[in-house]
Amino acid sequence: MNPKPPLLCATGVVKRFGAVTALDGVSLDIAPGEFFGLLGPNGAGKSTFMSLVCGLRSLDAGSLTVDAAGAAAGSAQARRSLGLVPQHIALYTDLSAERNLRIFGELYGLRGSALAERVDHALDAVQLADRRKDRVSEFSGGMQRRLNLAAALLHRPKLLLCDEPTVGVDPQSRNAIFDYLTQLNRGGLTVIYSTHYMEEATRLCSRIGIIDHGRILALGTLDELLARLPFEEEVRFPSSPETNALSAELAANGEVATVDGVHRFRPRPGYAMSAFYALTERHALAPRLFTSQRPTLEALFLHLTGRVLRE
Repeated sequence: MNPKPPLLCATGVVKRFGAVTALDGVSLDIAPGEFFGLLGPNGAGKSTFMSLVCGLRSLDAGSLTVDAAGAAAGSAQARRSLGLVPQHIALYTDLSAERNLRIFGELYGLRGSALAERVDHALDAVQLADRRKDRVSEFSGGMQRRLNLAAALLHRPKLLLCDEPTVGVDPQSRNAIFDYLTQLNRGGLTVIYSTHYMEEATRLCSRIGIIDHGRILALGTLDELLARLPFEEEVRFPSSPETNALSAELAANGEVATVDGVHRFRPRPGYAMSAFYALTERHALAPRLFTSQRPTLEALFLHLTGRVLRE
């Protein structure tokens, strides 16, 4: 059986703003049902890419198609397939939550009972049904973010673009947004989620693209990305009379150093960690004493993008 064609296909996408190249040959495919994370620092090109996908800006070079039918980004067919949750709140703050959703629904061509049902469902889904008659100006930042998400989903798009949707959001609203997006994705919705928060990408995304200076630096699942990071296994445990004997025995199987009262053991290549834990059992040492240092997405991100501060 042939795999399904990509829902979004970007090939050699270039976007310039004067002398600044915001996107420099970006190529990637998004499969139907993916939860794809676009991870990068400020100014990396994430929002520019989102604006090209939804047709708010035009490409300078390359191609960008949306939907399996290959509709060009910005075309009417492509726009019908998309929902956009922008980085900045896009709501009529002097109107009620319900009125906002009705306006967005009408723009998508919804009318009558179909519109009313979708508005009701959307307000329930983002836990704002009890505030439907309240003005959006009275809402917290988290509530406005949730309402913006509801507005983007009224027409039941195939692809949802979320451009840093949790900026300035309280923890409860963040979790509500995460849970709802995960539920939608499990139901078949394809999501592209831009962020500079490692924990968001780790928690939500089935595949991640790390972008900086307009270029995709790495692309893959979390495990595939972490395999690229130069890394040595390290186990740490506190120094004590009981663990000092273990430390001395481990010296034959790798490098042992003691820093600030903490033993750090780096096993030699080929040494099985199962042998290490068998040794700790023979010394009757509790597992809670040991922590294993493993590669993280943050470490890879900084390895690829550097540590220079971004504005």
